[in-house]
Amino acid sequence: MPTTLDWSHSDPESWANYPVMLATQKGLTLLGADHSVRPGLAERWERSRDEQGREVYVFHLRGDVRWSDGSPLVARDFVVGWRRALRGRERGEMADLEGASEVLALQDRMAPEADIRAALERVGVEAVDARTLRVTLAHPRSYFLARIANVYIFYPAPSADLDGRSDEEVRDYFDRPRDGRPLALGPYRVESWDRAGERVRLVYNPRSAFPPPMAPGEVPVPVITLMKSEIGPALYERGRVDFVFVDSAAALRVKRPEDLQREPLLSTYYLAFNTERAPLDRPEVRRALSRALDREALMVGLLPAARPSHVLLPPELPGAASAEEALRLPHYEPERAKAELAPVAGLERPLRLVYRSGDNFVPEVAIAERVAAQLARVGVKVELEARSDFTAEISRRTAKGPRAYDLYLRRLGGDYAHPNTFFTLFERSGNHQTGWETQGGGEPMARFERLLEAGDGEADEARARTMYVQAQEVLVGEQAVIAPLYHPDRYFRARDTLRGLDVDPFNFLALRTLRRTAPTPEQTEVAR
Repeated sequence: MPTTLDWSHSDPESWANYPVMLATQKGLTLLGADHSVRPGLAERWERSRDEQGREVYVFHLRGDVRWSDGSPLVARDFVVGWRRALRGRERGEMADLEGASEVLALQDRMAPEADIRAALERVGVEAVDARTLRVTLAHPRSYFLARIANVYIFYPAPSADLDGRSDEEVRDYFDRPRDGRPLALGPYRVESWDRAGERVRLVYNPRSAFPPPMAPGEVPVPVITLMKSEIGPALYERGRVDFVFVDSAAALRVKRPEDLQREPLLSTYYLAFNTERAPLDRPEVRRALSRALDREALMVGLLPAARPSHVLLPPELPGAASAEEALRLPHYEPERAKAELAPVAGLERPLRLVYRSGDNFVPEVAIAERVAAQLARVGVKVELEARSDFTAEISRRTAKGPRAYDLYLRRLGGDYAHPNTFFTLFERSGNHQTGWETQGGGEPMARFERLLEAGDGEADEARARTMYVQAQEVLVGEQAVIAPLYHPDRYFRARDTLRGLDVDPFNFLALRTLRRTAPTPEQTEVAR
């Protein structure tokens, strides 16, 4: 269930809001099936740099886009939406905009409201005219066009609806859908939101400029009801619902329904090392442990299909490593690993491996057990510990300073189709909890961040890709901060009478292309 319908004022649980937001709203750009950037609300754009080296985009909006009440989309809708996002709970996501850092700093120190409003006027988003939007970034960012396609706080807000409303009235506008509000641009709009019953009702928006692609004999699905239920699989078996996630990897090993489907995710499951705790504070030890892992054997028989991998970036991602580049990263070499680990002092004690407790679509228990067994074959003992407080546990420090764990297992999912989304977790400000900022006096991480900054600022895709490849080699190869294990897939069941009801590569329920076979007169009569 979503936690809010206000896409400009989202919250840290924003992943729960994506299915509704992506079905009801649109971005300036869209992502194609091959993850390439394509026109969305903007029909075209120009990209340049000003005299100060800042990146400037001029977006030309489509003339046929209407909000669900029939009013036209205008450039000011982005100005209002992005300024609102800078006041929201995920305002840090807007930091790339010129002037955003000033607004964020003023809010952090609780400056007077007049100062914050004045700073918002200076932020790099400007309506040149009704159909032209100028966006200025503080620094060039190669990921920007991919990011605004998927990260919904960059979507426009219906300025004509929100102008003149008090803060309380705006909250009510989004919290209590009624009378066709909040307005939508996508193929659906929210008609009702029952928090107590945990249901959201979406209805088809015939005014959308982005209707589902129809084949002969298909019609748009007029109503979608999203619901949260502990008995979803049972409701699906009884024909009460048309889609259900399969959230138990263990269940997939027992029974595989004929209508089971899977979506390869832009995601990586990896083993992380506590680089501050001996003997894992030595990169050669971490590389040897990575070489001891047989990814194919780790995954065999656990899922209907699996994509074992020793690289961070999924192969479908633009800029992913080539086969030759991947060979430069630590991969399965058991005899070499055994020889390198044999003389290492400190491996007499068991290493403590922490992972999330509970069953989910990643077979964590089985992978943890197999990692322990494989490391045992090279003389390394591992103790397993499932934690319901996983996030708190991997950040917990001992009395002597370093974090308490030795190894942890974790899944990283991309938010948009660009290498940047996989690397940001491992920057100094990222929530990686590996301590690798202390390695080599901080020089390796500083070099890694310089490569990312250069790649993010490079307009030429080929040169940017080279820098991202080098950054991956520092993180996964030279320093071996993590050992990637596989790229997860998401499993689900959906009725074959529906088209477009599936999961997207970012692990969100995809409702944007939903349609169904047209009912016959007999079917219509039965439905009544």
